[in-house]
Amino acid sequence: MLAKKGEQFIELPYVVNKGMDVSFSGLLSHIEGNSAEKLTKNQCTPADLCYSLQETVFAMLVEITKRAMAHCDTKDVLIVGGVGCNERLQEMMKTMCSERGGRLFATDDRYCIDNGAMIAYTGLLAFVHGENTRIEETTFTQRFRTDEVHAIWRKRSLSVRAELGH
Repeated sequence: MLAKKGEQFIELPYVVNKGMDVSFSGLLSHIEGNSAEKLTKNQCTPADLCYSLQETVFAMLVEITKRAMAHCDTKDVLIVGGVGCNERLQEMMKTMCSERGGRLFATDDRYCIDNGAMIAYTGLLAFVHGENTRIEETTFTQRFRTDEVHAIWRKRSLSVRAELGH
């Protein structure tokens, strides 16, 4: 809510690495190291800092989403998860999708609280397309890179979309 009251944009570190990786550590260090002085000297308000942080982080998310769209050859985006409730992020994503001739689908706030729906949907896609893993063989990767994962349903859904003229 405080970000909505910000009026002055403060330049902050913007780090989007190759692929679809972002780094927030430099951004956090910058905020921690510089905000007290800026606030003490009345160079900005807490609302300005929140606004600038929100705009910077969301711009980074929009950029990697645009890359993901190109990687997956899609024009549409479904925004889920807790941050998906943010109206400003939805606005920025919608603008980017429109510029690419696509659409943004934002789930109802009741379903944005948890990424469980996204995880369940991914599991459903895998199951529907014949990918089954015995529970004893399941694993997880803490530093999971989505651009290095084979999504069995991606190629099939692209061919189905092509057949449907989408």
